[in-house]
Amino acid sequence: MKKLVLLPFLLLISYSSVNAYQAEELKLSLQELIDNAIEQDSTIPGILLHVEAPDLDLSYSISSGVSDLSTRAPLPENGTARVASNTKTYIAVSVLRLWEQGMLELDDPISKHISRKHAQILKSDGYDLNKITIRHLLTHTAGLFDHAGSNTYIEKVFADPSHEWTRTEQVQGCVDWGDPLFEPGEQFSYSDTGYILLGEIIENVTEKSLGKAVRELIGFKKLGLNATWWEKTEQKPTASPERIHQYFQGMDTFNFDPSLDLYGGGGLVASAKDMSRFYQELFTGNVFEQSSTLDTMITKVNFPKGYTPSSDYRMGIFYFNFNEMDMYSHSGFWSTQATYIPELDASVSIIITQFAKGRLINRLLIETAGLLEDY
Repeated sequence: MKKLVLLPFLLLISYSSVNAYQAEELKLSLQELIDNAIEQDSTIPGILLHVEAPDLDLSYSISSGVSDLSTRAPLPENGTARVASNTKTYIAVSVLRLWEQGMLELDDPISKHISRKHAQILKSDGYDLNKITIRHLLTHTAGLFDHAGSNTYIEKVFADPSHEWTRTEQVQGCVDWGDPLFEPGEQFSYSDTGYILLGEIIENVTEKSLGKAVRELIGFKKLGLNATWWEKTEQKPTASPERIHQYFQGMDTFNFDPSLDLYGGGGLVASAKDMSRFYQELFTGNVFEQSSTLDTMITKVNFPKGYTPSSDYRMGIFYFNFNEMDMYSHSGFWSTQATYIPELDASVSIIITQFAKGRLINRLLIETAGLLEDY
């Protein structure tokens, strides 16, 4: 009898040991993945990667490289960075939370919610603000020129990195440096300008600063996002580590004024772990009050017959499919990316501290997904 009782217990120990061994093998493989990436590209100071995979009982951060090229300080696994356009997902979620609360409608014309000053600026270039809706801004289908994609803007930023940009200056740049691209809803064209207008709408509807409004609407505290904050308007959380250095073609951008990307197109600082956790909580039903809101967010956009957009952008998030796996993802200018993979119920976030490493991020994501699938 004793032998029969002991047998299941021994099998349990054996099973646990195998699982622990496999987990360690997976962690070693992930570490080797990013170590090799740095070895193969000497321009990369460092890489952060976090995997959040509840079904695999895995919440794991790794790092490789240095945080600061001048001091050669090691890159901490919990390092925080400017996540740039990854912020757009948080903005879209915040707008949809306001929609859930009945504070606005997605098909409201933006003339109803933006300042008269900004409305006049946009109207001066021919934009019809009664045709452009909040939905158009969320899906980049408003036909707005992208001020941040203008060579003029980029030249100005690098000519004077300490300049404190205002939202109004950037809206004016949309008008001065380009013209309306198409009628609202006809096509897709990515525009930071649209998201800084959404940032303004959130502020106007809530009568709060953008950082505070987004924090409360999403529920940072409830979700445990303890290393995420809005730069310049919020204090760094006490428990959060200092921001790491991020580079543009070898130039340290650490002291660039955050206002260059602050008003909704960007603005958040976060750790890779917090980015993954946000995606995991969002896609597993812990952010919106109703599951149908997430369905609205990730519904494919319909366009006029004969037009195919360059990207499959939903509301604040891209959809793509790799190796027959669906993925919902957003990236940022400073080589940051967060992705949720429904098939694995897993979220992967990657931060590379050198600009323009999108292809490498995609490769690391696909290889990480492959490792998780085999685990």
